[in-house]
Amino acid sequence: MKNWKFYNALFVRVLFVMVLFLATVLLFYKGFHYNALLVSVFVLIFLVEMYFFVKNQLLFYDKTINSILHDDFSAHFTEEHKKDNFNSLYLLYDTLKVQRQEQTSKELIYRSILNSIDTAALILEKENEDWSIFIMNDCFSSLFKVPKVSHWKYLKNYLPGLCNEIENVGFGELKTAISIKIEDQDLQTFMLQTSLTQTYNKEYFIILLDSIQRVIEKKEKEAWINLMKIISHELMNSLTPIRALSQNLLHIVNQDELENDDFEDIKSSISTIINRSDHLQVFVENYRKLAMLPTPNKQMTPINVLFEDCLRIMNPILKAENIELINEIKSSRSILIDKNQMEQVVINLITNSIHALKDKTEKKLILSSYTENNRFFIVISDNGRGVDPEIQDKVFLPFFTTRKDGAGIGLTLSKNIIEAHGGYLSYQTDSEKTDFVICLI
Repeated sequence: MKNWKFYNALFVRVLFVMVLFLATVLLFYKGFHYNALLVSVFVLIFLVEMYFFVKNQLLFYDKTINSILHDDFSAHFTEEHKKDNFNSLYLLYDTLKVQRQEQTSKELIYRSILNSIDTAALILEKENEDWSIFIMNDCFSSLFKVPKVSHWKYLKNYLPGLCNEIENVGFGELKTAISIKIEDQDLQTFMLQTSLTQTYNKEYFIILLDSIQRVIEKKEKEAWINLMKIISHELMNSLTPIRALSQNLLHIVNQDELENDDFEDIKSSISTIINRSDHLQVFVENYRKLAMLPTPNKQMTPINVLFEDCLRIMNPILKAENIELINEIKSSRSILIDKNQMEQVVINLITNSIHALKDKTEKKLILSSYTENNRFFIVISDNGRGVDPEIQDKVFLPFFTTRKDGAGIGLTLSKNIIEAHGGYLSYQTDSEKTDFVICLI
């Protein structure tokens, strides 16, 4: 046994005390009262010594156990305590100490990661029926000008709007936009996302807030990067062959004599340069259309008149492609639009549907409209193959196209025109149908 020394020492002390006690009784019985009294004193001394021996052993156990219970691992075992009687206790203490240090290190790393992100994050921990603040990252504290308070009720003093919104849903999962007033500043809009998670005996509530303006700026930056890649690609496709052909022409004209084959090479090179220049001119012209979209000249226009004029242009193409047109727009309601620009949008979207229906046997194009919440919606639907998931975030990107003969500006230009009218253009797609939705306020 690992504690054999302790048990042996205790056994020897108990045995010695019992022997002395029996000797005291015997001496007292024989009439040696003074001798019996003296031996009794020794019995008492040994009992006191045995008491402190056991107490010291148990006191060290209690002290160590209390340190473990209170997560206090600052105590150090002496070499004597690491052996013999306290060996098992030392191993337990040391194992828990290492685990606690590892857990603390992980918490520091998690907090460091949480503090390094530019999303406002708040993690609540449930205690009984109240919520306390487990972690508030630096972004949350600095963005909302809130000190790192420890309790939910204190946070309500600084951000009542946010706290009330979360309490209204009973600390449930939420994903919505919320307007928050920060000190004396104007209301700012944030994307609020919450989630609830539970460990073995703890419940945590995670709150994430992202500035919508920052999200928009990020998306715009990504769009500009993609746009510059496309522009660079188009420019290099034209400039590289033009430069190569120009060098070839320079080499030919520097010869002392020109042969008939040289003249043929010159003609071919010049023809190619002209073709590539024309392509580059068309590309630049398309970019100019996007960059210099004129301000809409809005006039009240009946919706049915708008579509009658558009369909007058597109009907021959629809018939030639055997596309069934289902026109559910019968309303004579007038809307405030630039008719020429809006015609361009509708024609672009119908053209887009025509190409989506190329490989379909049964081809349907559906036009519809409706009013909801003071907004007027126009829906152009087709039963084409839809938009592939890998290109869904590139649909409105300038010069992006999946067609060999496409310029890649139709949807981008349409989106810009609708936004210039104060509305928006969106789409929904699945394997059976694609809807392009124009929303006008």
